[in-house]
Formats: sequence, C-alpha cells, structure tokens
Amino acid sequence: MEESISGFKQRGSWGDVVEHGERITRALREAGADGGAFEDWDEWRPKVHERLSDDVNEKTAAQASVGEGEGEKAGKEPDEDLQTAGEKLSESYERVEEGDSEGAIERWQDSIDYVARAADSAGRKALRKVEGTVYRKVMTQLAPYYFDNELVSANIQKTARGDGDQTFIFEVNVNDDGLKEEVSRRLGEYEDAVDRWHVDTEKETGTAEAVEGVEPPDSPGESGPTTN
Repeated sequence: MEESISGFKQRGSWGDVVEHGERITRALREAGADGGAFEDWDEWRPKVHERLSDDVNEKTAAQASVGEGEGEKAGKEPDEDLQTAGEKLSESYERVEEGDSEGAIERWQDSIDYVARAADSAGRKALRKVEGTVYRKVMTQLAPYYFDNELVSANIQKTARGDGDQTFIFEVNVNDDGLKEEVSRRLGEYEDAVDRWHVDTEKETGTAEAVEGVEPPDSPGESGPTTN
C-alpha cells in the first residue's frame, strides 16, 4: 500500500484491492465511523464476487445520480405541483378582489414556488433518463470508477501489466484529517499484526470466470484478519 496526502493507494490483483477496501472499512468502523455515509461507502466498495465493469460500474452510476428535489421528496409529480400552482394563483386573484394585498402576494409567491418545484422535478427526471446510459457507456471509458461523499473519496481503475495480465489501482482518501490519521494508524497496525486476511465473500460466488482477477476461496470465511 502507498500512503500520500491524496489517500491510501493499492495496486494489484482484484483480491488485493478488495482486501484494501476491507481493511479501510474495518479501520473506519473501529475509529468510530458510522451512519449513512459509512453505509454508502461499505455498499460501494468492491467485493470479491463482483466485476468492475458490471457491478462497480452500476453502483458508481447509482451513487453519481442526480438526487431527489423537494417535490420528489414530498412525493409529488410535476403536474401535481403545476395544478397546485394554478390553485394558488386563483387564490391570489381572489385576495386582490377582497382587498387583501398581503394575502394576494403570499398566494402569488406560493404559486411561483410550486412552478419552480415542478420544473426542478421535471428536469431531474429528464437528466436521470440519460445520465445512467451516458455514464456507463461514456464516462467510465474516460475516467476511473469513483465514489465521493462527506466521509470517503475513492476511485478504482483497471490497467494492464506488461505481460498482458490485468491489474487494478484503488485509491481511497478519508476526508476528515483527524479520522484519516486514525485510519492510517490502524492500517499500520494491521500491516504489523496480520499475517493473512480473509476477504469477504458471499456464500455463493459462482464460477471463477465470474470474477475478475481472483479465484474464489475453497470455502467462505468471515471477513477480517487472522493471525498465527
């Protein structure tokens, strides 16, 4: 493993980068990381039974997707918000006729807010229809697969050795400097104390051909280190 200001980098086989992700995940957990950001990272990091071009590709596209706007979070379709905007505008006219200027302005502003929310929802939906295809077909050909949230920034890419064998480069940065120092310390302890690390695997990994660069273990074991 190489450590620098930009993070913790591992070069090697698929098994090597999977192990790298597991060690960092364990170090983060032991250092107190938890919550949604940690769970999202734990879900995205490459697993031994996965393929980079399929599974990690799909997870990267999903985490890079445009998030939900306020209208979508409220469970409203754009046409529903437009209908509500029309109702608010009608109420604004009624307030004008009643001489309620303050109420008319309030309803008018509500109407504008609903129109804006409808446009936002429609725009996000339109983007999602194309972004998945664009990302999978174009962006992953030009850039590494990446993950980014408030806890971790990471990227993984596949290269070729001189002999034609596949090798992977997996770089992970912990965004909080204090937490990064603690993770670095724990990774150093793992290097000193751990003789063998059993990478995490699903009960059914399928055939060896389904995995890039790693043979499935003879029998699944618990994730984590063992010492002699």
